[in-house]
Amino acid sequence: MVAVAVLGYGTVGSGVVKVMETNHDSILAKTGVDIQVKYVLDLREFPGDPVQKKLVHDYDVILNDPEVRIVVETMGGLNPAYPFTKRALEAGKSACTSNKELVARHGTELLEIAKAHQVSYLFEASCGGGIPIIRPMRTSLCSDELDEITGIVNGTTNYVLKKMMDEGSEFDDVLHEAQEKGYAERNPEADVEGHDACRKLAILSSLAYGKRVDFSDIYTEGISKITSAEVRYAKELGMAIRLLAHSRKEGEHVLAMVAPFLVQKNDPLYLVNGVFNAIFVHGTMLGDAMFYGQGAGKEATASAVVADVIEEAQTLGRSVMSEWSSEKQELQPVAETRKQFFIRVKGDKNEREDVESVFGAVSVVDAELPGEYGFITPVMSEADYQACAAKLGGQLLGMIRIRG
Repeated sequence: MVAVAVLGYGTVGSGVVKVMETNHDSILAKTGVDIQVKYVLDLREFPGDPVQKKLVHDYDVILNDPEVRIVVETMGGLNPAYPFTKRALEAGKSACTSNKELVARHGTELLEIAKAHQVSYLFEASCGGGIPIIRPMRTSLCSDELDEITGIVNGTTNYVLKKMMDEGSEFDDVLHEAQEKGYAERNPEADVEGHDACRKLAILSSLAYGKRVDFSDIYTEGISKITSAEVRYAKELGMAIRLLAHSRKEGEHVLAMVAPFLVQKNDPLYLVNGVFNAIFVHGTMLGDAMFYGQGAGKEATASAVVADVIEEAQTLGRSVMSEWSSEKQELQPVAETRKQFFIRVKGDKNEREDVESVFGAVSVVDAELPGEYGFITPVMSEADYQACAAKLGGQLLGMIRIRG
């Protein structure tokens, strides 16, 4: 029997307990491992819930119990998740988590501690919720050299953008509805401003390219500035707006960015709707592979966490390799990257000489909005776009990049 302690009995933590107890016999039959939840740590009481019998309020009870071999951190945030995880690993207990903030900020250190103590630190659920992506990257794809990752990795923003596209609604109205339905947090900043996607991209890129990618270095834009006007133009173009997390390795250089993009109909990411996520990885031998599924949700995320628990239970006494170098990966300046841009401007499409004098020949897009029109630029660098946009001054109303 392998005893497990779960830290936090919120949405994910309660889901983890449910999966391990409901599927106990199935897990045992398929893996040969008898996994039992011995403790659940939480400050609250849960009268009437069977978990009450396993509830503890003092972390040292878990830390000092030699029967507990695996600690599942589902508390979220950094404090006390970080010190609790660090102490568990130093005590010779494996740990796993769905906490992308913790992994993005302290993953390098925690992986090194786990390796030094011959235990494992796994975080499958931190990047794609229920989508298996990290395990395939470090096992099935380990024979290949990965050089590109592109994905929709945040269900909240994807839900909001899809609703805006379907209904022509404004961002604030759809976000409020998403909060009422439980698809968005009360404080949605991490999601809608791209920070959540940025952390996930940092983790995936670190694993793919072998060096530590610092999330604070990744150029990040969210979706809070997308309006119904951009949606009108996207429909006119036959495209969809998606918040994409993208990184690419070229030689020793890595580009990484998170931003809204216009996606064409023949792109598989065009069809990723609602709270679903999809992640493309490109290998030099494999080519493209896409991982698709529910990127969030209690049961989906808990299922991924329990998969880590099972792997750790099967490999007690050794450290499962899931790491990257502590050497920092320097990122290529976004200003050097090249692409097309869709731009909204004030004015009359028939009097666009000033725009073409700045950007050259452009393709006009008319969504029949009064006092404005849109256009698509030639392929140009971000630096050149910024220089041209500055010349438009107050005429510029908005911009979205186009995925090539």
